[in-house]
Amino acid sequence: MKAPRELCFELLLETERSKSYSNIALDNALRRNSGLDARDKRFITALYYGTIERMLTLDAVISLYSKRPTASLSPDVRAALRMGIYQLLYMDSVPDSAAVNESVGLLKRDKKIGASGFVNAVLRSFIRDGKRLPTGRTRLERLSIEYSCPQWLIKSWTREYGEAAAASILSSSLESPPVTLRLNSCRFSREEILSCLELDGADIEEIPGFPDSYNLRSGSIEELSAYKKGMLYVQDLSSQIAALSLEALPGQTVIDVCAAPGGKSFTVAQHMKDSGRIYSYDIHKGRVGLIAEGAKRLGLKSVTAGLNDASVYSCDIPMADRVLCDVPCSGLGVIRRKPEIKYQSPEEADSLPELQYKIAATSLGYLKPGGIMIYSTCTLRRCENDNIVKRLLDEYSELEPENIPGYSSPTVTIIPEQQGKDGFFIARLRKRG
Repeated sequence: MKAPRELCFELLLETERSKSYSNIALDNALRRNSGLDARDKRFITALYYGTIERMLTLDAVISLYSKRPTASLSPDVRAALRMGIYQLLYMDSVPDSAAVNESVGLLKRDKKIGASGFVNAVLRSFIRDGKRLPTGRTRLERLSIEYSCPQWLIKSWTREYGEAAAASILSSSLESPPVTLRLNSCRFSREEILSCLELDGADIEEIPGFPDSYNLRSGSIEELSAYKKGMLYVQDLSSQIAALSLEALPGQTVIDVCAAPGGKSFTVAQHMKDSGRIYSYDIHKGRVGLIAEGAKRLGLKSVTAGLNDASVYSCDIPMADRVLCDVPCSGLGVIRRKPEIKYQSPEEADSLPELQYKIAATSLGYLKPGGIMIYSTCTLRRCENDNIVKRLLDEYSELEPENIPGYSSPTVTIIPEQQGKDGFFIARLRKRG
């Protein structure tokens, strides 16, 4: 079996080459290497996610000691250097000598002696200089290095939300996200579920104001018997708020146009006491399967998973009392869960609003007069959020904004520091009857 650092090294190279989501790539790698013990899995996870999360910081260090720009180095040299510097800076349990020798060894195993000598020289020079980070020539550059965040994104957050909110977003982007459990109140009582979790030895923490939600402080949810029995599922608080903002009633028809992996549909189903019909769609067949599997595990009979392109109107979809429109987005509210998201170019992010508007406008075609639509994203950019809602209201006279339950506004932007929630945007619109 390969050593943990070697697996992490290969995983980083694969992620850079395929541009895959880090969480999916890591899950697949750990599944392929199921013989690893829990300690090695924790080490690989910490080093892999950490190296991606701090990539701009690590590259700023490399640039001090390399005559060649970081981007021009070969992928394997970049990966070895980033891993080594991350261990030196952020993994106190790893001795400096181990961080250097193991990083050098990754290239020696491939018989790249010249490259291994270069990696050794950079890492040892960094140690001799006291492992100091570059300071940056401007405030923007300093923040970019400190939080490993592209300057364009820092400028965008500062301009749109102010310096205090931008600082909060940057800080939270480097924090460990909570694993939030939502109890399945349709099939089990709260007491039954908590009793089962106690027998599981689950380390959970109640969340004030959310009686059906708990944070799992340690361990794996898949190993809990309560999970296997369909007593709970994972859903961040922001996602729960979006689903509950529909205020769907028992017996109603609900369309969830971009539903995978299904958490919002499941929460809506619980709120409806599993009475009525929830049609949960996704454009990818595999992700439709995830919705169906989740609904089956939870025993939710009101949820029907289906394949559909949300940007194209379908006559096969019934008219609905409620429509949940959680559109594809740049994901900049969930950076702490998928750190590679922040490295997308502004051009990539700017291509999204037109698709988002098209999906939202198409979704309105399924909404009955008097019905309610929730438009939501897990990003923090006004062009994907407030601007889309404004355009809908400008172009569809039958729409009117309506205050979100628990808020005094028809739109809300959730900053991650609030109860550890993911960054999110939610808007509530009603079609006049």
